[in-house]
Amino acid sequence: MAKKGNRVQVILECTEHKESGLPGTSRYITTKNKANTPDRVELKKFNPVLKRVTVHKEIK
Repeated sequence: MAKKGNRVQVILECTEHKESGLPGTSRYITTKNKANTPDRVELKKFNPVLKRVTVHKEIK
């Protein structure tokens, strides 16, 4: 029987994009270890619509 790991897929969404009023959204899919980081993740990622690096937060 295969052991189930603590690594789960999470979706990161830009925090500044909604406030800008521009259409579309900037989202990234990544993985995190639930045991080490039980809280929501915040990473700086590139937003192609705003053409700069912004803070992306985990959703759901």
